[in-house]
Amino acid sequence: MKTTPDTIVIIGGVAGGASAAARARRHSEAAHIILLERGPDVSFANCGLPYHIGGEIPDRADLAVQTPDSLRALLNLDVRTLTEAISIDRSNQQVLVRSLADSSESLISYDKLILAPGASPLRPPLPGIDSPLIHTLRNLQDMDRIKQAAASAQHVAIIGAGFIGLEMAEQLHEIGKQVSVIELQPQILPQLDAEMVRPLEDTLRDKGIELILGDGIDGFEMISNQISAKLKSGKNLATDLVILSIGVRPESGLAKAAGLELGPRGHIVVDSYQLTSDPHIYAVGDVCETEDPILGKRTAIPLGGPANRQGRTAADHIFLGEKALRYPGSIGTAIVRVFDHAAGITGYSETRLKQEGVSYQTVTVNGSSHASYYPGSETITLKLLWSPEDGRVLGAQASGKDGVDKRLDVIATALRGRLNIDDLAHLELAYAPPFGSAKDVVNVAGFAAGNMRDGLLVPVADLASAGAQIIDVRPAASAAKLPVPGAKNIPLPQLRSRLAEIDRSQPVFTVCQMGKTSYFAARILANHGFDARSILGGAHHQVRK
Repeated sequence: MKTTPDTIVIIGGVAGGASAAARARRHSEAAHIILLERGPDVSFANCGLPYHIGGEIPDRADLAVQTPDSLRALLNLDVRTLTEAISIDRSNQQVLVRSLADSSESLISYDKLILAPGASPLRPPLPGIDSPLIHTLRNLQDMDRIKQAAASAQHVAIIGAGFIGLEMAEQLHEIGKQVSVIELQPQILPQLDAEMVRPLEDTLRDKGIELILGDGIDGFEMISNQISAKLKSGKNLATDLVILSIGVRPESGLAKAAGLELGPRGHIVVDSYQLTSDPHIYAVGDVCETEDPILGKRTAIPLGGPANRQGRTAADHIFLGEKALRYPGSIGTAIVRVFDHAAGITGYSETRLKQEGVSYQTVTVNGSSHASYYPGSETITLKLLWSPEDGRVLGAQASGKDGVDKRLDVIATALRGRLNIDDLAHLELAYAPPFGSAKDVVNVAGFAAGNMRDGLLVPVADLASAGAQIIDVRPAASAAKLPVPGAKNIPLPQLRSRLAEIDRSQPVFTVCQMGKTSYFAARILANHGFDARSILGGAHHQVRK
């Protein structure tokens, strides 16, 4: 019985396909590995494309991770660029391909086939959508076209305020362009909960970037040398260049035509070895859906990290069979930098948990990126979500100027390990004044979650709750600098001596700068017989500029 395939055909390069090819070669020097790529580039850093447009990555060649020639030399791959896969004959295990250079067609036989065609940017069928002034960003050629078009543009409209849209807004602003960002949802970064992105919205506006939120696109119209974006609100926005960044669609047409099983959103269904409904065909990367290890559902995460690991899993299974390490599913960890701020998410947001009908609890805390007394410390806001049944972590979001990535990585690891809030409280994280705090903000989130479970912390999500008196326990100068509407200022050191100023017949909401002191104040009041609750996140989080 043959254990090593003679021929492995991989359709698509970049993260998933190139990783599968490299891993397959590590397993076997004998296998004939054919890598087909429709474009001219087989392996490039697509996550870095916006940063070359903005000049932060000055050398275009740095984005070409591997060239066809380097892959041939390093891995002895049969790399065929400008070659499009037309159809799959599953019964005969052949792929019909067409050369884009001369339109000739040929059949390639395979023992194992790996599909890694990725996903293409959404381009909805709107009036005027085919204008040459409207661009999407997927590959190096798209990047070159946008960079060239931006050189003569004064104003750029970005449709969609997701991760790529915001990266493009930042980079285009950095090269002197006026930028407007249009987002159908009432906030930027709809992947995160609204309160977590407010600092980023403020930063964008401070930089002069126009945010048009809660409004969508109805179509486009050419007006002289400009294009006018028609908004659903009836407004029109004249611009020199449009970047569409409203999401992606899996390129699963080849799989669908071959009769492979697809999920409800068109992704190829795979098992934990990345194997499709055909025992000889695998799928990796943005084109497929995998298990959601948090809730046990199915999910599709179009990110480079999962694609790389899925490619490795598929290659391992080809050569190792059941001994291969299974792909454990994707939890969706992502981060974006917007000028001097960063924000990111791992696992589920509150919005998504509500949509799924899953019970949860949440707490928002603030902490320092490193010891607050050491110079350069910045505030990190961390929102934690967990299951009330067993305390298992369900997700987290973080924002701030420094250290956001570190905290997201810690909680992403906790999600993978199915840790609970008590585990977070007792994580032993690296500490020295320049690097962290003795009680890291991750620990503090675990403490706060435990306090909620134990009834020591009764939180209030926002200031809009009626029928309560608000006590601001910050120092008088801080309260005056960032006043909380309707609050009475009683600094914490004075609280015990001024209890008579507080109405015992009404609930009391305490607020401070970052949420910690208000918890202390609420405990003092509760121990004196008040119905006291602490406002999550503090004035820092609740009051916008």
